[in-house]
Order: sequence, then structure tokens, then C-alpha cells
Amino acid sequence: MADLVSPTRSHGLVDILDRVLDKGLVIAGDIKINLANVELLTIQIRLLVCSIDKAEEIGLNWWRHDPRLTSNVAVMISPALDDRLAHIERQLERLVGGPEVSAPTTSSTEPA
Repeated sequence: MADLVSPTRSHGLVDILDRVLDKGLVIAGDIKINLANVELLTIQIRLLVCSIDKAEEIGLNWWRHDPRLTSNVAVMISPALDDRLAHIERQLERLVGGPEVSAPTTSSTEPA
């Protein structure tokens, strides 16, 4: 009774987990809430459990391009955002009076 988990049982669990990650597992379900034959709420649940290799094999690689999951700055800046930033910079240059704005400097030869 001291050894509740037998080695064969844990080995079977590892085999099951290995098979699920290798082949994949899909769980799908819908939850609908109706009141007097009027549908108030529909929740569609789709769950896919698989390894990263299997996900890429079937064409799922959304995590490579998600800006919240990548540190690549080029991926994070969309072309529309880049265009908007360039437009704002051009407006700022026109307001300030040109691309080079220098702070006034004092000369050491001028009296204080």
C-alpha cells in the first residue's frame, strides 16, 4: 500500500501524453443559452492540444507573428502604424521649421 503509483501506470500516462502531443487532440463544443425560444448567448469552444512541431505541420503558427509573444520590433510595427508615424514626423518638422532643430547656444566670448 506504500507504493500507490505503480511504474507501469505512470509509463502508460507518459505514452498517452506522447501520443496526444504527437497526433493532436481536438475538443469542440457549443454552449447556447435560450430564453423563450430566443437565443441570448452562444459560446463556441474549440481546443487543440498538440506539440509545436505538429501545429506547424498542420499550418498553425500564429505565435510567430503575434506582437505580444515576439520580441522582434519589425513584426510589432504594422505598415499602417509606420505610415502614420512618418506622417506625424512630417507634420512636426513643418511646425518646428525643418528637420534640424538646434537649441540656442551661448558663446564663451559674450559677456554674461
